[in-house]
Amino acid sequence: MTTDEQTSFDSAAAWSILREACERAGLKLDDAELVRLGDHAVFRIERGRIVSRVGRHADRLPSVRREVAVAQWLAAEDYPSARLVTEAEQPVVVEGHPVTFWEGLADGETYASTREMGELLRKLHGLGDPPFPLPKLRPFDKVDRRLKRAVLRTETRAYLSALAQELSGKYDGLEFVLPPGHLHGDFNIGNVLRDADRQPRVIDLDGFALGPREWDLVQTAMYYDSFGWHSEDEYAGFVAGYGSDVRQWSGYSVLRSVRELLMVTWLAQNAGTNPRAAEEVEKRVESLRSGGSRRDWAPF
Repeated sequence: MTTDEQTSFDSAAAWSILREACERAGLKLDDAELVRLGDHAVFRIERGRIVSRVGRHADRLPSVRREVAVAQWLAAEDYPSARLVTEAEQPVVVEGHPVTFWEGLADGETYASTREMGELLRKLHGLGDPPFPLPKLRPFDKVDRRLKRAVLRTETRAYLSALAQELSGKYDGLEFVLPPGHLHGDFNIGNVLRDADRQPRVIDLDGFALGPREWDLVQTAMYYDSFGWHSEDEYAGFVAGYGSDVRQWSGYSVLRSVRELLMVTWLAQNAGTNPRAAEEVEKRVESLRSGGSRRDWAPF
């Protein structure tokens, strides 16, 4: 039985899947620790030498197979990104759940500068097309999937569904100004880490898609102006590195709202098994309802 059917994807389920995947891949489950539980359960293995990502649902398999292809393409382009552990055939599929293994990056918590982020994103957007098809960016599909599975109060689910419908209409009416092309899909400070040589690398490659380049710029902008997670100087460094300020575009507020909705529904996936996450979801939803500050949203 997979967790898609009748069971929840919690830390115990993720550990069980990881153990089986390590056995199949011929890897030792030494000094492992669970780092994060979201769309994937992320583990550090062998004191961080390897990082494993366990997909929450079987429907993650197509995106994970694409992630493997993206990693191989970027490696061939000598682009500084996460590298697969070569001794394992990937992904390993355990009861429908895709599992991947990656080379660890230093301590896994040392981030690039925002200037470096901008430069890396500009370089990524400047690469030629990958030698395989990418799907079109469809952010509301992810929202719908999460809301169907999340354990939420009826009122909360109804509000988020209505908000998604409203924002979908606004998104469809946007006029983008940057040339469209391949996207990272989830480009933010948490996904640009330094390796053992202190060089920045881009991680979490499963969100690659085709769409407006503004999508890859919006998170750093909102982390600055909505959440205060970047300083004014840090944001200026990102803009200088990339060469464009998405906050000056007329559609920025719509993309920011879509991203906020995704942040809430991402966390909602854990609401049924984590009381702290459930409480945080309700707090975030109240700020969306009231138009209140996002600066007290707790990180997860």
